Amino acid sequence: MTAFKLAAVSAGLSKPSSTRLLADRLAEATVRRLGEEGREAEVAVIELRDLAVDIANNFVTGFPAAALREAIGTVTEADAVIAVTPIFTASYSGLFKSFFDVIDHDALTGKPVLIAATGGTARHSLALEHAVRPLFSYLRAVVLPTAVYAATDDWGTAGDALTDGLPGRIERAAGELAGLLAGHGPVAEAAVPEQVVPFAEQLAALRV
Repeated sequence: MTAFKLAAVSAGLSKPSSTRLLADRLAEATVRRLGEEGREAEVAVIELRDLAVDIANNFVTGFPAAALREAIGTVTEADAVIAVTPIFTASYSGLFKSFFDVIDHDALTGKPVLIAATGGTARHSLALEHAVRPLFSYLRAVVLPTAVYAATDDWGTAGDALTDGLPGRIERAAGELAGLLAGHGPVAEAAVPEQVVPFAEQLAALRV
């Protein structure tokens, strides 16, 4: 049984980066949850900060440099993608958006994508729903229900009786991704498209 290929895309700009840390935590949790299902996974991490110049040049020349071409191949050939961006001005970073702009718009069709983001305060968390999720929905990816946002104050917290802390959100999202890849669970069932009955057949049935 072949190992799953996971591509973790981090758009963090600093080094070390909380965005990269969140990507690593999500990847580690997913690999562990898959291991509990008896499945193996290999993780390739893509640091977009190292590809910033290549991405800009690709827009000008129309051709990706070798490093960017390799990164694009890693994402498009992966079984699933973990995409993590810092939130700037209530949206994803320009570097994050630019990377997915240079990928063929059909390359992520049907591919599971776990979205996550980091930011200074919790008030930016809705950017995952109004900006990041629509981006991958437009690319026809299968976006996991749980999106993980990590504010500065979230690191090291355990949550309370009403909300999960960051570790709990990471575990829930990783469990959804592992379940989808393993081919069972409510997320996998929801991802199966319903059979569409042609309109002509529906009309014919009404006339009988």
